[in-house]
Amino acid sequence: MSTNTIVVVEDDSSIREMLRYYFQSTGNEVRTYESGEEFFAAEQGRSAPSIYLLDIMLPGMDGLEILRRLRASLTTADVPVIMLTARTAEMDRVAGLESGADDYVVKPFGLMELQARIKAVLRRTQRESPVLRCGDLEINTTARTVLRAGVPVELTYKEFELLRLLAVHRGAVLSRDEILRTVWDYDFTGETRTVDMHVKALRQKLGDDVIATVRGVGYKLN
Repeated sequence: MSTNTIVVVEDDSSIREMLRYYFQSTGNEVRTYESGEEFFAAEQGRSAPSIYLLDIMLPGMDGLEILRRLRASLTTADVPVIMLTARTAEMDRVAGLESGADDYVVKPFGLMELQARIKAVLRRTQRESPVLRCGDLEINTTARTVLRAGVPVELTYKEFELLRLLAVHRGAVLSRDEILRTVWDYDFTGETRTVDMHVKALRQKLGDDVIATVRGVGYKLN
C-alpha cells in the first residue's frame, strides 16, 4: 500500500490503536482521535489527509455530523471518507452515503478488508485528471500551468491557487472569507482587498470574462 495520510476518529481505544499500529506499519502516516470535538480542534490548520475513517457511533458529535462538516468545508469537501459502524441497519448505511461518504465498513471488520476498501476508494477518487478545463481555459494542477485558448499564461503562486479553487468549484459563488481561509490559510476578519487585488490581476492576465463578481457575496468562475 502506497504511503498515505489516514485520519481515524474512533472512540474505542483498542480499535483506534489497532488501526494506528497497522497502518503505520505499512508505511502510512496516521492521526487518531477519540471524538469529533478533539478531531476538529487538533486538525484545524493542518493539511487535509488522503482519507478519513469515521466511526458513526461517537460520544457527543457523531460520525455523520463530522462527515457533514467535512463536506461543507472547501478544504475537505473532496477528501474521501469511509464510515466505520457496528450498525447493520440499511438506513444507517444510506444516511452515511447520502451525507457524502465514499464507502462504509461494518464492524467487526478484518484489517485486510479495510485496507482493500481504502485502496479501492483512493483509486476511484484519485483517478480524476489533473487537468481542469473551463471553456477555453486549461489548468494543469500537477504541472501548475495555465493555457487560455492554447496560449500559456504566467501566474504567481497565489494567483494559480485562487484560479484552481474557483475552477474546482466552477459555478459556485465563493465568499472572500472562504477564499482567504483556503488560499491564504487563515481567518481574516478585516480588509479583504487581498482577494480583490488577486482577482483583478487574474482578469488582467486571463480576460475580464473569466471571473464574475457576485455583488455582496464574492466571486465565481464563469
